[in-house]
Amino acid sequence: MLQQQQEANTTLEAIAIDGKTLRGSRKQGALNVHLLSALSQRLGLTLFQQAVEDKTNEIGGIEELLNGLVLQGRIVTCDALLTQRKVAQGIVEEGGDYVMVVKENQPELLTIVEGAIAGIPFYCQPAEVAETLDCGHGRIEERRLVASSVLSKQEEIWPGLEQVFQIQRQVVDKKSGQARQEVVYGVTSLSQEQISAKELLGLVRGHWQIENRLHWVRDVTFGEDQSQVRKGNLGQAMAALRNTAIGLMRVAGESNIAKACRRFAAQPWSALALIGIYPKTE
Repeated sequence: MLQQQQEANTTLEAIAIDGKTLRGSRKQGALNVHLLSALSQRLGLTLFQQAVEDKTNEIGGIEELLNGLVLQGRIVTCDALLTQRKVAQGIVEEGGDYVMVVKENQPELLTIVEGAIAGIPFYCQPAEVAETLDCGHGRIEERRLVASSVLSKQEEIWPGLEQVFQIQRQVVDKKSGQARQEVVYGVTSLSQEQISAKELLGLVRGHWQIENRLHWVRDVTFGEDQSQVRKGNLGQAMAALRNTAIGLMRVAGESNIAKACRRFAAQPWSALALIGIYPKTE
């Protein structure tokens, strides 16, 4: 499923931005233990990392993070916390695009987007629709995206706004038959000519690779939350080293990082080869 999603987005260079707290270091009283990271959706590589005091400081820290990225021709995806007018404006001014989730922290924008989606049957402009169905891990997951360009070019609503969208998601547990539904709204600076509904849905889904391919790996495989380093910027430095190790393995074609770590532990010369160090031959 992930491979199909990546193939669908090969022409769309998307950067997912999200934060993660170093819990072990925080317990020891360390400062700046919340790390805001930018991950390439296509490559699975961490492009930039910025330390902030805690999750509530992500909005203040994202400006510095964006300054460290090449945004021209790139698409930035982020969750509702970072859906801020200033962030959207900064991305567009640097020649990039955004895909942002809209929730209650932007009540006025959420109301406008909900109204635009509800009014689709009355518009002359046709809506874009995409659907996916996945079966795996003991569940059936259906997603349906509806996008409309009816609010295109209305800068007073949101900087760079081209489309609004709604994603309906239903997950059914195969064993119990229990179902749960979720509805998510969003905005993007990408027009219908630039991106199809299917690709837009893929970008929103792809955003969560930063949890599955980076944060989860650092926690479970590298035991990051168990680390209690607290001196200076040591926590951030160790996270950067973990990012580097994960990135090297991704570039080498490794999909299972835990398995790769076990093999490299048994064959250290193979690990050294990833950074261009080879054993001398007689």
